Amino acid sequence: MENRNLTLGSLFDGSGGFPLGGVLAGITPVWSSEIEPFPILVTHRRMPSVKHYGDVSALNGADLEPVDIITFGSPC
Repeated sequence: MENRNLTLGSLFDGSGGFPLGGVLAGITPVWSSEIEPFPILVTHRRMPSVKHYGDVSALNGADLEPVDIITFGSPC
């Protein structure tokens, strides 16, 4: 069996608190969904490899890379 990191997607991401917690726990953040420009910049600066998908109401789950964990911070 191959060891691999768990992966994480974050809805209503804010400034990336759940992805940051994931990094600290050895989990790899893959994508996030947030609409506010400043929090997106914060997350992009902290974790430049995370893909940003914008408005959660416009997401199609079939278009997102599968992840092991989905977090969400709603209501904002």
